Amino acid sequence: MITLALSKGRIFEETLPLLAAAGIEVTEDPEKSRKLILATNRPDVRVVLVRATDVPTYVQYGGADLGVAGKDVLLEHGGEGLYQPLDLNIAKCRMSVAVRDDFDYQAAVRQGSRIRVATKYTTVARQHFADKGVHVDLIKLYGSMELAPLTGLADAIVDLVSTGKTLVANHLVEVEHIMEISSRLVVNQAALKLKRDTLRPMIDAFASAIPA
Repeated sequence: MITLALSKGRIFEETLPLLAAAGIEVTEDPEKSRKLILATNRPDVRVVLVRATDVPTYVQYGGADLGVAGKDVLLEHGGEGLYQPLDLNIAKCRMSVAVRDDFDYQAAVRQGSRIRVATKYTTVARQHFADKGVHVDLIKLYGSMELAPLTGLADAIVDLVSTGKTLVANHLVEVEHIMEISSRLVVNQAALKLKRDTLRPMIDAFASAIPA
């Protein structure tokens, strides 16, 4: 049995064409089912639905043989014990620093003042500001990041941005681009050896179907 870990939403939807290229179809809609393990048209392949942040952990410890996870999640996880053969070029967005539109971020940075930054990407944020020589106090949040500057909890946020419409709606602006983000295929290293004859054709099929 091959177990593929996916998260609901955009990654799930954009992974479906890649699965189709490997001759795999998920037989149930995760939005309409309460099941966390979904069957496919192949008796030897199943999909498990987990939180996006948990995908690398499931794959690392063998709860899944392979999975699809965003670069942001993998950077926070550290990627230990994972083989990352493919950038699937799906679920693309960017990671940025954003502040209230009336906050002079450049002046604060130039003056060397210590700023408070809210994010769930503490590893990436810490490295980014360290590289710039900016002193920050990091505040770990898990959602509604835009609220932090609006309530005075933080001066800035580090978060994923897709269209930027949510920032604009909340009177925030991007002030720094940190990196481009897309989703990657991750494979359990032991599974790649033990189930190579099954996994390798799947990986090759994914590779052939990656969107430009």
